Amino acid sequence: MDYIPRLYYLQKIKGFINTSLIKVIAGQRRVGKSYMLFQLMDYIQTEFPANIIYINKEDYAFKDITNCDELINYVNSKKSESVNNYLFIDEIQEIKDFEIAIRHFALFKDFDIYCTGSNANLLSGELATMLSGRYVEITILPLTYQEFLHFNQFENTPETLKKYLIWGGLPFVKNLNNDAKLIEEYLKNILSTIVLKDIVQRNQIRNVSFLENLINYLGQQTGSLISSKKISDYLKSQHIKMSPQLVLNYMDFLCKAFLVNRVKRYDLKEKRTFEISEKFYFEDWGLMNAIVGFNQFDISKVMENVVFNHLKFYDYEVQIGQIQAKEIDFIATKNGQTLYFQVCYVLSSKEVIDREFGNLLMINDNYPKYIISMDEFAPENVQGVKHLHLNSFLLTEF
Repeated sequence: MDYIPRLYYLQKIKGFINTSLIKVIAGQRRVGKSYMLFQLMDYIQTEFPANIIYINKEDYAFKDITNCDELINYVNSKKSESVNNYLFIDEIQEIKDFEIAIRHFALFKDFDIYCTGSNANLLSGELATMLSGRYVEITILPLTYQEFLHFNQFENTPETLKKYLIWGGLPFVKNLNNDAKLIEEYLKNILSTIVLKDIVQRNQIRNVSFLENLINYLGQQTGSLISSKKISDYLKSQHIKMSPQLVLNYMDFLCKAFLVNRVKRYDLKEKRTFEISEKFYFEDWGLMNAIVGFNQFDISKVMENVVFNHLKFYDYEVQIGQIQAKEIDFIATKNGQTLYFQVCYVLSSKEVIDREFGNLLMINDNYPKYIISMDEFAPENVQGVKHLHLNSFLLTEF
């Protein structure tokens, strides 16, 4: 099958091949999980004697595999006694009690297991208890800017960067001939599928109208501090009654479907995490733009979303910072290393420069600090705080 390899993820998974750990590949719909399985299957077949058993629950050919018994029977009918069996199951959450079958096959040394899912609950509850540390999870994210250039065979230009900021990072966009109208329709259809299959059906939601309003609200408020009470109060102003707890439940559903990411605030002075008021960023900002409309493209909030995703791609834990009354857009930590970021469209005046650089200068440590903007002529360094153009940031491996 033709596909463009995503080598970063292959490198992350390669060390786990032929181990007893179950490889769980999670992520939003249409982010490229299936093609990651194809890439792994091809790699394994070139490196090892292998019997590949592949099941795709979105394919009608596998409609009869609906529960763990049918899954076990099918796999047993396909297994080899002479070489290792590599079991790949795409969208495994569509099979009832799949965890029982996975635990069963994990007992055999000649089985190496890989599965994908579009819900963060995949590894919660029963499965986590049954496997008790015998799995590794790899989350697939939308394309980085570098991948976007490679997938679409684009040159790195200001116009290309703008396309990335508007269209997002879903791989299939490359097949839509740079047609903004087609791309917007495609993204709206993907959003509808996520809402229907991964949120409404999975959580048996009845108030679909409220859910849609909530998603629209998050699209408008991306990068703003949000609390369940704030949303509840907003709904009251629209004559919709909804308790803060129910709002929290719905927000949780959106996060577990990989539609949005919840980012907590951290007080740098008091060294504590705030319990209320968080920010939400979309897993794919192209979907956010489809919600608010491509014509209402808000570059500042999209820039924040894209910076967050880039840091997440490189496995940073990301929080919003607060020091006194000032906000730090992102604190990114990994392996004992901390990075601080402010994101600003343009540093348009001395007041803006003083504010953005000044917030970071209030932090009394020696970790790297960055201002990210679209400004070509900003100062490169102010008292150790570095300025990066968004383009340079997105081409940097942190």
